[in-house]
Amino acid sequence: MFEMVIYVSIFCFSLSMLGLIYRVIKGPTMPDRVVALDAIGINLVAVVALGSIALRTSEFLDIILLIGILAFIGTVAFSKYLEKGVIMESDRDGNY
Repeated sequence: MFEMVIYVSIFCFSLSMLGLIYRVIKGPTMPDRVVALDAIGINLVAVVALGSIALRTSEFLDIILLIGILAFIGTVAFSKYLEKGVIMESDRDGNY
């Protein structure tokens, strides 16, 4: 019974990711696309975690951590780009 709940959860998260991919492609504004990308990262972490539970292994925990860090850094970079137009600012001397 528990395995069935895990598989149904993986299926639901996969359907959610398909909807989010549609939002990334057809999103009306750029901030909507950034939020959809962040949600895809969160759903990907959930799917990998559920897969790790289904396979009864802890080998995927490093992958979950890496995906979470990359999703966070990507969201911060996109947000900064949308706010200021650049990701890394430099001063008058060309230093960052």
